[in-house]
Amino acid sequence: MVQAKKISLYLLAVFILYTIITSPDRAAELVQVGFEGISSAAQGVGDFMTELVN
Repeated sequence: MVQAKKISLYLLAVFILYTIITSPDRAAELVQVGFEGISSAAQGVGDFMTELVN
């Protein structure tokens, strides 16, 4: 089971590197979308906590 996890992480890393090398514009776009999603989630949590306090 541990070896399967190592292999899957290795394959994921290879896929990410391949994507970055072959199409850096698309990779940058995906990273931007990811960070926007994280930012929106953090904003939502902040709004929720603000409403709890009020």
